[in-house]
Amino acid sequence: MVSVLIGHPFSARLPTVILVTGAAGFIGSNFVLEWLRATGEPVVSLDALTYAGNLENLASLEGDARHHFVRGDITDRALVDSLLAKHRPRAIVHFAAESHVDRSIHGPEAFLRTNIHGTFVLLEAARHYWASLRGDAPEAHAAFRFLHVSTDEVYGSLAADDPAFTETHPYQPNSPYSASKAASDHLVRAWHHTYGLPVLTTNCSNNYGPFQFPEKLIPLVITRALRGEPLPVYGDGMNVRDWLYVTDHCEAIRMVLERGRLGETYNIGGWNEKSNIEIVRTVCALLDEMQPDSVGPRERLITFVTDRPGHDRRYAIDARKIADEIGWQPAETFETGIRRTVRWYLDHAGWVEGVLSGRYQDWVQSHYADRDTPAS
Repeated sequence: MVSVLIGHPFSARLPTVILVTGAAGFIGSNFVLEWLRATGEPVVSLDALTYAGNLENLASLEGDARHHFVRGDITDRALVDSLLAKHRPRAIVHFAAESHVDRSIHGPEAFLRTNIHGTFVLLEAARHYWASLRGDAPEAHAAFRFLHVSTDEVYGSLAADDPAFTETHPYQPNSPYSASKAASDHLVRAWHHTYGLPVLTTNCSNNYGPFQFPEKLIPLVITRALRGEPLPVYGDGMNVRDWLYVTDHCEAIRMVLERGRLGETYNIGGWNEKSNIEIVRTVCALLDEMQPDSVGPRERLITFVTDRPGHDRRYAIDARKIADEIGWQPAETFETGIRRTVRWYLDHAGWVEGVLSGRYQDWVQSHYADRDTPAS
């Protein structure tokens, strides 16, 4: 039975459900879990289960009638069309993306395929689905939303004394990853202005928290430090990022979906600018406190390495617009969020080992090897 929530834009006569792409990834899985906790509204989750998609992130939803998972690629138009026709979602929340800058430098083609072409396919499918609602479900047509989740990296790099990025900052992407996300942002804007598609875009700062793949800085430091391995820090370690706890980000997206003005962009940040070396030292100190190493403080493992090409010096988000218009503020400070994060990784050693060993992908292969991609 599908529940209907008071206050949602659809009528009580209409069942409600949302479609979430990239739902088994780091932010996507946290969003699905947070959404169901906060609203109870059913979710159809779509994910290709590439290396960064892990169904173990959604294991707590096994058997939950409110959640339906589909393995599939957002570039598969027939699949996307079938999902929209069958489940008739009131919204698409689009997380699916290749997101690691280093990987984009060494293999940019996958980023162009998923982030640009995949977004195009979703927009076209959404446009035709939305148009089909006009005649047979005008209330659903009026309430439909397409929310595109993007990054602050589209804005380029800031100097130490530059003001933080606002929503009107010009795009100056510097990596294949950020260029592909900038292109997808522009497609979303164009589909709104050309076709009237009811879209919303969010640009977030660096996320951290549970279920993050250990190629990103914070889980990389945690997993390597626990193994006594060198902790690589690019350049002088003084590159600065604004850090946002992932469940704060998820709450912000939920609020933008419900309250945001169509066609608008909302920057989501944590008001936590930290240098990379400060992050590494903080994580080391927390690990030393929570799980001491008999050899000594883990800062001994810090190793400065050659900087990566085109490494942006500083990102900073001005999140006043979302605070003023939507009423969102982050609940976690960096101090509370990073403590929760380190504790989570210590308490979930099995999840970490499964990711590092690749065991989670072995399950995907055995489970899906002889199946066609589900069309439902």
